[in-house]
Amino acid sequence: MKKMRIPALLAALTLLTGCGTTPETPSAPDSSEPEVTATEPAETEPADTTAAPAADSGEVPELEGYNLLWNDEFDGSALDESIWNYEPHEPGWTNEELQEYTTSTDNVFLRDGKLVIKAIKTEKNGGDYYTSGKVTAQNKKDFTYGKVVARAKVPAGQGLWPAIWMMPQDEQHYGQWPKCGEIDIMEVLGSRLETAYGTLHYGAPHAEQQGTYVLEDGSTFADDFHEYSVEWEPGEMRWYIDGNQYHTVNDWFTAVEGEDEKPYPAPFDQPFFVQMNLAVGGTWPGNPDASTDFDKAEFEIDYVRVYQKPEYDTNVKKPEKNYREALEDGNFIFNGDFAEAEDLTDDVNWKFLLFEGGEGSAEIKDNTMIIKTEKEGTVDYSVQLVQPEMPMIKGKKYRVTFDAWADETRDIIVCVSAPNAGWIRYLKDTTLEVTKDKQTFTYDFEMKDKDDPTGRLEFNLGHKGSTATVYIQNVRLEEVK
Repeated sequence: MKKMRIPALLAALTLLTGCGTTPETPSAPDSSEPEVTATEPAETEPADTTAAPAADSGEVPELEGYNLLWNDEFDGSALDESIWNYEPHEPGWTNEELQEYTTSTDNVFLRDGKLVIKAIKTEKNGGDYYTSGKVTAQNKKDFTYGKVVARAKVPAGQGLWPAIWMMPQDEQHYGQWPKCGEIDIMEVLGSRLETAYGTLHYGAPHAEQQGTYVLEDGSTFADDFHEYSVEWEPGEMRWYIDGNQYHTVNDWFTAVEGEDEKPYPAPFDQPFFVQMNLAVGGTWPGNPDASTDFDKAEFEIDYVRVYQKPEYDTNVKKPEKNYREALEDGNFIFNGDFAEAEDLTDDVNWKFLLFEGGEGSAEIKDNTMIIKTEKEGTVDYSVQLVQPEMPMIKGKKYRVTFDAWADETRDIIVCVSAPNAGWIRYLKDTTLEVTKDKQTFTYDFEMKDKDDPTGRLEFNLGHKGSTATVYIQNVRLEEVK
């Protein structure tokens, strides 16, 4: 996801940055508990690293190889403020979200053994006004490395955006977001309830790696509770839903723009804290509409449990990047001549995708990619054909060529994007007109950003005022002198 776009005025105020409120001093560890072996970064207080008694040890399972560090089963009558902070913020604080985060028990409360974060729609100054809740464990339950497990049920509704995520206790150790790092354990959009996201944000320039978990049985994450977890270790992070691993990241970095990278595994070698919130609107989910039922806009969390191993090996090295090699003819695109009628739903070579109201299909026939659109959707990428793993090397020049035509004259967009680098464009979004006559299109560009083995060639057919079928042949991406 794309997160933490902050108005310039707030960005200038270091206490209200993309990485949350900066603490004046790090919290001290509880000296009554034994320490775990883990090397902390220089100039950072050691985290509270030991097992605490469970609120009800009979209900909290033991995990092999882990000690329970802390937990909240939400069995009390009010939010446990020895663990959690309310974090109020004004509307528009980040991501162009609409809600005001409050300290009201109308927005954050306990009910039937669960934490409820509720979004409320009211009126103010003659317009719609939204309040909601955000809670954090900053300065109370910070830790370095561990396994976070949370069971939750999300609300349905356009514009609702629940999240369980982690930020560093001391943002300034590596710098403001995204240099400080961010671990998104779970995010679900109220309009795409079959899909959950786990994401790592880091670096300068901003980079991200996102995994998705899709329920295939027709159910949604709003129908019932699901268990979300992340295992954070010095050289790797792993994401799970209901015990199923769906995302792994072991290659990240952080740096000040134009300077050398900090030693790996920075920035994820410092204390982080858990936080939970229910946002309303914003740049990713879009704003609520008439279909959004705020009577049911409740994000329910059954428990949060944090476990930690007795020790971690902090002597880790950053893995080497693997770059795709070109075919014998110099083409980095595999099956660019569409000689193979491959599966377009898997993650090998070509993949056809639909988002945000887009409906359509794609098939390979007679050495041609045929893309049929039934509904164009609401965004450019609503109907999309991609090939990932394009090796982009800083300073190199590249050329994209392909043949294309359509049943009727219409526009499409071509680009080379960076899914793991904040979705920047190596080849900018380029709108081109395809007609009934086959044409050859050629685009040259120079790679000016950080080396990236995961560039992605995209053809975007959504939201262009046409559902005309498009035909593509002879796709090439090659290095040129």
